[in-house]
Amino acid sequence: MSVITASKITIIQGEFAVIAKPEIVISTLLGSCIAVCLHDARAHIGGMNHFLLGEPSPDHKVSQSELQRYGVHAMELLINGMMKAGAERSQLRAHMYGGANIIAGLGGIGTANAAFAVRFLKTEGIAIGLNDTGGTQARKVEFRPYDG
Repeated sequence: MSVITASKITIIQGEFAVIAKPEIVISTLLGSCIAVCLHDARAHIGGMNHFLLGEPSPDHKVSQSELQRYGVHAMELLINGMMKAGAERSQLRAHMYGGANIIAGLGGIGTANAAFAVRFLKTEGIAIGLNDTGGTQARKVEFRPYDG
C-alpha cells in the first residue's frame, strides 16, 4: 500500500497512484525498476507506477499477487486509472525513470525494463517526454502529477 504524508504519496514496487491535486507529489526510489509517469496537461491529472520487470517469462505462471510487479499489467492499471480520473488517452504524455544496471551479474535487467517501457508506450501511441533511464545509479523520483 502506498504511504501518504501531508503532501507526498510514496509508492513502492507493484504500486501506482493517480492524482489531480496541485499540492500532491508522488515519490519513489528506483534501481533497475521503472517508474512511468503519465500526465494529461488539459485535465491536470497525473499518475506514476513502479514495476519490477517488464513481462514474465513465457514459462512463468504468474499468481494474482504478482501481477503488479510486471510492467505489462502495471501500465494498464496506470492508463486505466488516468482515464477513470478524467484524463483523455490522446492527451497522455509519459516520462520514464529508472532502469539502472546496478548489479553487474543481473544481466542488464534495467536495460530490458527500459526497453519494455518504450515499446509499450509506442505501441499504445503515448508520447514519451523525458526518458531518464539506464546508467548504474539509483534514482529518487518526485513527480508533480497536477503539473506534469
